[in-house]
Amino acid sequence: MSALLSLASISAGYGSFRALFDVSLDVSPGEAVGVIGPNGAGKTTLMRVISGLLPPLGGAMSLEGRPVAGIPAHRMVAQGIAHVPENRRLFPRLTVEDNLRIGAFIPSARKHFADQLAHVYSLFPRLRDRRTQLAGTLSGGEQQMVAIGRALMSRPKLLLMDEPSAGLAPLVVAQVFDLVRRIRAEGLTVLIVEQNVQQVLDVVDRAYLLEVGTIKLSGTAAELKGNSFIRQSYMGL
Repeated sequence: MSALLSLASISAGYGSFRALFDVSLDVSPGEAVGVIGPNGAGKTTLMRVISGLLPPLGGAMSLEGRPVAGIPAHRMVAQGIAHVPENRRLFPRLTVEDNLRIGAFIPSARKHFADQLAHVYSLFPRLRDRRTQLAGTLSGGEQQMVAIGRALMSRPKLLLMDEPSAGLAPLVVAQVFDLVRRIRAEGLTVLIVEQNVQQVLDVVDRAYLLEVGTIKLSGTAAELKGNSFIRQSYMGL
């Protein structure tokens, strides 16, 4: 099966600071792939490159075989990539439904707005109950549902999730990973960046370990769970 997303020797950074060095990875259709690693490893930079928020300094990136490196973020959504950013980045003074509406801003999504909204509400019934509530008044877990739902409104081929469990209570973290499982069950392709190694390896097929801007290890979730370095360094086992 050919890759949905493919990165080859991607380098990226900010000004004179280099955050990624020759990163190569791929994601096949229908897969859930994790990128794990410590704070400051370059995980968010990687997501910003893939979603078009940060142009790469070198390397190649393709989506369904088409080169997409350097395409700006608003056009990347139209290519089929939706980004659930770290810390959710909702519009707190808009209602739940208006936040979801913003996710369907591209012309191809607008004509499917009603169907997609019904789909998001079927995935997350609680959002239907809260649709007229201001997003800023929701709990952390509900806000994460809105952030995921907003991304799904563009009918993406690939969903990027950046640290979805960050800053959430342990019980809510479990709910968030349950959301990931439900999205996966829909057949959607997911690339998830996460510090919570134990839990992310329970929901992905494969993962890459990113340390200091380079891929240090990759393998199936089962292989990485059994890897002694990962168990000692990231799971405290």
